[in-house]
Amino acid sequence: MNGRGKSDSLVVPEKLSNNARDRAAERVEGRGLAEGNPRENGVFRTQGRADARTGLERVREAAERDRRQKFTALLHHVYDVERLRAAYRGLNPKAVAGVDGETWKHYGERLEGNLRGLSERLKRGAYRASPVKRAYIEKADGRQRPLGVPVLEDKIVQRSAVEVLNAIYETEFVGFSYGFRPKRRAHEALDALATGILTRKVNWVLDADIRSFFDTLDRRWLVEFLEHRVSDRRVTRLVKKWLAAGVLEGGEWQATEAGTVQGGSISPLLANVYLHYVFDTWVKRWRRTQAKGDVIVVRFADDFVVGFEHRAEAERFLAELKERFLKFGLELHSEKTRLVEFGRLAAGERAKRGEGRPETFDFLGFTHLCGKTRSGRFTVIRQTMTKRLKAKLKAVSTVLRQRLHDPLPALGAYLRAVMAGHMQYYAVPFNIRAIQRFRYGLVRLWRQTLSRRSQRARVTWERISALEQRWIPPARICHMYPEQRVRVMTQGRSRMR
Repeated sequence: MNGRGKSDSLVVPEKLSNNARDRAAERVEGRGLAEGNPRENGVFRTQGRADARTGLERVREAAERDRRQKFTALLHHVYDVERLRAAYRGLNPKAVAGVDGETWKHYGERLEGNLRGLSERLKRGAYRASPVKRAYIEKADGRQRPLGVPVLEDKIVQRSAVEVLNAIYETEFVGFSYGFRPKRRAHEALDALATGILTRKVNWVLDADIRSFFDTLDRRWLVEFLEHRVSDRRVTRLVKKWLAAGVLEGGEWQATEAGTVQGGSISPLLANVYLHYVFDTWVKRWRRTQAKGDVIVVRFADDFVVGFEHRAEAERFLAELKERFLKFGLELHSEKTRLVEFGRLAAGERAKRGEGRPETFDFLGFTHLCGKTRSGRFTVIRQTMTKRLKAKLKAVSTVLRQRLHDPLPALGAYLRAVMAGHMQYYAVPFNIRAIQRFRYGLVRLWRQTLSRRSQRARVTWERISALEQRWIPPARICHMYPEQRVRVMTQGRSRMR
């Protein structure tokens, strides 16, 4: 790199850079330079590439080498046919079609021609984003969650853009951010949280919920945040097209003035970018400059938990966080945001005050409780959230009614897959009873289903016992203890930072 932060081997001399305003670090706090200020000298230009993978590796290396570097030539990575092809193959072939009715299978019949045409439209600026089709899924509490179904080509371009932007932002995102990131899963967030509570001086937990985050985030701020690292206006225009495409519901188009529609491949990344600047960087600074005691943080998309050593600091953090969120158009859900006394000292302190057992909190499908091992040591107990368990059994019951007259082997194979999938996520240490309860629920539903086939007699428990032993896997624990997995994943380096 030369003194101005450019690499001679990566500069495209025949192509002028886009105009880019200086985005100083204080821009995150709402202060920026006025229009017309000279652009930064350290703007990075990627070269035209013969190999897609090598091109992104150079972007990633440059982003990691200089955290203030801006990228002004990224679109050619997005419209690369090889990357678009990989994005197409990464889609779910059975996914619902968007408003244009185009399916994965039909698009693939002329895949190369379709991808080349899509690439050309992106290259010359003729690509247009389509409205998303509004759909709803039932949440565990019975409410309806709105989702958007983009058209197939929008999904392809969004997945390609996500891969390109990840090359930059994966070097930027903090260790305690886990949601919708490459090679990171919900269980890593859960284990990091449990390990943090076990190994640090945590006595209070802030269980927070952002009210309608995906529907309310401020698009103006989102674009500002993207421009901290992305100065290719063609890429930011793509993002603006997706945000402004609107939704189609009941045959009528509706504009959306705020937020990003859930369901698109780009939405999780945009959410992470937004919260990185609004929450993550602010928390890191607050912990370094304001906290006297231990503070741990784990965030998964718009769900996060913060642990504190001192109650006074937890209350001050919550008050300042509310102000911070209001500044950027966000609001904490008053009924779902709680400060909970939780940790190794919680049981004793509450007993002294005559307040009973420590409170619990929910995170990523598990209810977290204060407990003890057989040797009497404090530990964090994680149990399947009751409403999640009931909601899943209700969904299985609906499917079994629809498949009432399927052959026994078909029903058995379905229930075996359900049980295996449930254990893959929920079979964590100390949760065996909930796993057994779920298995019993499956057996009971199967017996009810088979009994409906005959009006004469119900299926005996002896018969259903033979069937469940053959088809439904026994309840067992599938995951390591949190401390073990964290040691393996981090090799001693904390992801709480």
